[in-house]
Amino acid sequence: MIGLDTNVLVRILVRDHAGQAERARRFFDANDANPPSFLVNDVVLAELVWVLQSLYEFGAADIARAIRSLLDNASIAFEASDVVASALERYEQSRVGFADCLIAAKNAARGCAFTATFDRSMQILPAVKVI
Repeated sequence: MIGLDTNVLVRILVRDHAGQAERARRFFDANDANPPSFLVNDVVLAELVWVLQSLYEFGAADIARAIRSLLDNASIAFEASDVVASALERYEQSRVGFADCLIAAKNAARGCAFTATFDRSMQILPAVKVI
């Protein structure tokens, strides 16, 4: 399995740099013999959302579509696909940022009683308490 950095995913999703987008596509094609062939770790995923939102001005629906396309790709693995799917579902159903949804989903998956925060916007998420 090969770990992917955020910039490779951005080239594939946004295709804003034709040369790098083509190199990324060729790289995927050349290294996809035994899916899943690639890993998107949680830090890369959170950074990807930030880049799409901040630099490319993607809205929540576009970000959700991008993440879903990665989740649906058999060649791509995540640290915990079910946790990412849960975070994505909460992100789509609320106005809470994706990173916060991922934090709450990861904590719940690890058996935490709740996630303690000062961020009032997170209180609508399951098992989150503002302290």
